[in-house]
Amino acid sequence: MNTRPDAATVLAQWEADEAAVRERLARSGPLRYGVATPSDVIGLSGLEIFEAMFDGKLPLPPISETLGFIAIEVANGRAVFQGRPALPYYNPLGSVHGGWYATLLDSAVACAIHSTLPAGRSYTTLELKTNMVRALTRDVPCVRAEGNIIQVGRQIGIAEGRIIGPDGTLYAHATTTCLIFDFPPRKA
Repeated sequence: MNTRPDAATVLAQWEADEAAVRERLARSGPLRYGVATPSDVIGLSGLEIFEAMFDGKLPLPPISETLGFIAIEVANGRAVFQGRPALPYYNPLGSVHGGWYATLLDSAVACAIHSTLPAGRSYTTLELKTNMVRALTRDVPCVRAEGNIIQVGRQIGIAEGRIIGPDGTLYAHATTTCLIFDFPPRKA
């Protein structure tokens, strides 16, 4: 017996989740996109940085405005981003460009790793392997990229992610390897 909710029910829940995030962000005023300064984030863990973004104390990354996606949830070792395939993201062949998939997945998998880091540690993506398994068009109302850690050590973090539609369709999957380092860097 299939107990999975139907696509319309899942889509309604995803839209409610996004509305709740946007409402939380709006409590501190208009949405603010930008880049946090080092002094804004020194002393904050990865999770604390995300909480500060959700509370409007830190700006949202400009890429999320440019490519029309938003962080829905960031927890220890997990990150969920949601986006809407749209015409501005199309390639010349009439579907969403692979770069949109890759950016959405990179955000989810890298933020899953970032969420585990203590204050004084940061990361950068070393490698991202993305497989697009199905074309996305604006006929798909919304997708989610879910990233989960595989392993995070002192210098390397590894995570995996998937882009799925509200009906459970898999559109792409990815793995990442991130370099973890001190932030700010230690003086030699």
